[in-house]
Amino acid sequence: MPVKKEPIYLEHLLKDKKLAPLLKAQPAKKLVRKKNVCLHLMASIMSQQLSVKVAKVIYHRFLDLYNKEEPTPQEVAGTAPEKLRAIGLSNAKVSYIQNIARYALEHGMDDKKLYKMSNEEVMDFLLPIKGVGRWTVEMQLMFALARPDVFAVDDLGIQLMMTELYKLDPTDKKKLRENMLKISAKWSPYRTYACLYLWGHKDGA
Repeated sequence: MPVKKEPIYLEHLLKDKKLAPLLKAQPAKKLVRKKNVCLHLMASIMSQQLSVKVAKVIYHRFLDLYNKEEPTPQEVAGTAPEKLRAIGLSNAKVSYIQNIARYALEHGMDDKKLYKMSNEEVMDFLLPIKGVGRWTVEMQLMFALARPDVFAVDDLGIQLMMTELYKLDPTDKKKLRENMLKISAKWSPYRTYACLYLWGHKDGA
């Protein structure tokens, strides 16, 4: 029987002896590019600071507003704010979601356009939207655009796991950030995968 070859990212990340046990304890990860990145971005805003279960309920209520179909940016921008609030969204989230829809209408946010952009270009393109921060764009790069080399340095879960794994001091936030960036540089060009394993370990623990 032919020997099953490990994914190339795994071979690279296993060089980090502290990360290696996490890699061996979890199944291989896969990045899959999503369609309708604009809607994925809206869903990401909806789900922030909510449990997965609650976020799912709210997203299904959101689709119900549009006969269970994925709405266009025009439809979202034209929805009365009170209708969006009625599904369980805060005023701020309603505003941010409609900001995304209006931005998509004004600047175009079709998938092909975003697929062609570099990570930095995606960041520069999406950050002007009020309500969309750096972390949110990093999540789009990882989970919607399937980019393999993104590091979410400000993600609390990543900070927690790296503090534990590499015995970092969490009290000095600036120093913690510097140390995390230094460690993660060795994971490049597969930093997204390293983040997936760190999150997987946190959820398993």
